[in-house]
Amino acid sequence: MSESCNHDCSSCSSNCSSRDPKSFLEQPHPNSKIGKVIGVVSGKGGVGKSMVTDLLAVSFAKKGLHCGILDADITGPSIPKAFGITERAMGNETTIFPVASKKYGIDVMSINLLLPNDTDPVVWRGPVIGGTVKQFWTDVLWDNIDYLFVDMPPGTGDVALTVFQSIPVDGILVVTSPQDLVSMIVGKAMNMAKMMNIPVLGLVENMSYALCPDCGKKILVFGESHIAEVASMYSVPVLAQMPINPAMAAACDKGTVEDLEVDYLEDAVQMILASNK
Repeated sequence: MSESCNHDCSSCSSNCSSRDPKSFLEQPHPNSKIGKVIGVVSGKGGVGKSMVTDLLAVSFAKKGLHCGILDADITGPSIPKAFGITERAMGNETTIFPVASKKYGIDVMSINLLLPNDTDPVVWRGPVIGGTVKQFWTDVLWDNIDYLFVDMPPGTGDVALTVFQSIPVDGILVVTSPQDLVSMIVGKAMNMAKMMNIPVLGLVENMSYALCPDCGKKILVFGESHIAEVASMYSVPVLAQMPINPAMAAACDKGTVEDLEVDYLEDAVQMILASNK
């Protein structure tokens, strides 16, 4: 990088390393063994991104694969509660050890596994949050992980940038909901991934509909879905349209997400498996 660099690449003809997002990649813990890294992102909060992350990890674990979840949503961590994990993560001078879920042994690392109380707020500025996410990659021992799922914070801010620059993400799933503003919000996530050279594996629409408990009719609670048009616009597949299912919310509240018997994400699972052959 030139000493006179103003960090505006659009007006610069130099071919410096800072143009390549991979130049910022951090090395994982020296004893970590990680296969594929899949990010789960959303352009806005409240669309069920963490639920999709949970279900993906459980689905892969049911197929005999060793999975991990890196909870990068530092200010809104929910992964440990969904798996019923209440113990603290342990460590030593050089290593932080993730906590394994009880049923399938999914390794989880989240800020809530380090705080004295799970309701303690994380009132930190962006650089500190970004540094913590990096530590979850560099200092945590991810032992023989076939698939590491990164539960991203919503939006396209500091932490998303930190993850995309610091961690070698193999691809992302974009989670959304059936609302008119979805194309704009999804577009922001898509365009950020494109800027960072991260493949978008597909779209998952959550809360697509509710099933009437009496007649089984689909009720479009949030109106007609626009996911097909958005997918066509960005040339990516629709991998799932998940219903509003009270059983999923109840399982997360009770910490029994591993006991859910749903196959909403089977197409997404098969696509990810096929893309890594």
